[in-house]
Amino acid sequence: MTKKLVTIRRKALAASEERADKLRGRFADSGTLVFNLISSPGSGKTTLLETTIGRMAEVCKMAVIEGDVATERDADRIRAMGVPAHQVLTSGACHLDARQIETALETTDLLPADVLFIENVGNLICPTTYDLGEDFKIALLSVTEGDDKPIKYPAIFSRADITVITKSDLLPYVPFDLDTVTGHISSLNPSGVILVVSSTTGEGIDLWCDLIASRLEAKRRS
Repeated sequence: MTKKLVTIRRKALAASEERADKLRGRFADSGTLVFNLISSPGSGKTTLLETTIGRMAEVCKMAVIEGDVATERDADRIRAMGVPAHQVLTSGACHLDARQIETALETTDLLPADVLFIENVGNLICPTTYDLGEDFKIALLSVTEGDDKPIKYPAIFSRADITVITKSDLLPYVPFDLDTVTGHISSLNPSGVILVVSSTTGEGIDLWCDLIASRLEAKRRS
């Protein structure tokens, strides 16, 4: 029985990876840069997207796929800013998969877009495993979560191309050792980029937007 269960899981993951490869080809054809945002609930993913849209809406066309267990609140926040957004309701599942992204693109007018943000379900474990056809995985870590997350959840921080430390304006008020955290992340992923931002004060947002613009330009050149 155990062998059969393992076989089924492998087939399911293989099917998801095939879909992800097709999505990657589709994004390449449309020249769309795709970011997969992964974090715990409440890290500030949607707020960062709102800030990004406010800064970059005039220079590139953006679209968003939101993943949540229930409600369309996050997608509504993005739509209110004039950016197309599709909400995927997982009904309890702890991550998005390539099939759901495929369906979202088939049933809505998200593409063409210069940049597609996929805001995954709030979870530092399950979303790490699933390829959504993205160009880059982005891990978000808010200073209010504590500075032990990278060593407690090493998989996502070792795989994320970019780690964004959010809510930096709260650093004076919480026990969060920034140097220790950046050291842990760098040891897990020496080639990864680390940004420290605050959507409230604007700290680091220019660097974040510059990174998006440079990655988009690189994809267009390729």
